[in-house]
Amino acid sequence: MVLIHDRDKKFPRAFDAILASADIKIIRTPRQAPNANAHVERWVGTLRRECLDRLLILGHRQLGHVLRVYVHHYNQHRPHRALDLRPPDPDHAPAVRGDPATSTATVQRRDLLGGVIHEYQLAAAA
Repeated sequence: MVLIHDRDKKFPRAFDAILASADIKIIRTPRQAPNANAHVERWVGTLRRECLDRLLILGHRQLGHVLRVYVHHYNQHRPHRALDLRPPDPDHAPAVRGDPATSTATVQRRDLLGGVIHEYQLAAAA
């Protein structure tokens, strides 16, 4: 397990020693580098807004399940604007782009985490 934190005085060396005794590796961000952890902070913010703020987590096992489901959704189904509305997983099929008015395909919705997250895909042609 790894913990990444900045060099704020609220994280003294004694804090790091306690975590190290529990086999947690401590990584400190560089000095005077406020954007060193920007990508992770953005991802955590997205996770909170889209998932965790909408659920009541009652235990460690439930949190682990919720995180596994969300990470799978985020990497294999969630559209990302920077990727032309495709998910980051390169093995996943690209999103179908076309004129919605002329499309006759039906769309199926799958609810995850009790309806907090919805995934959509084209239904197989009958």
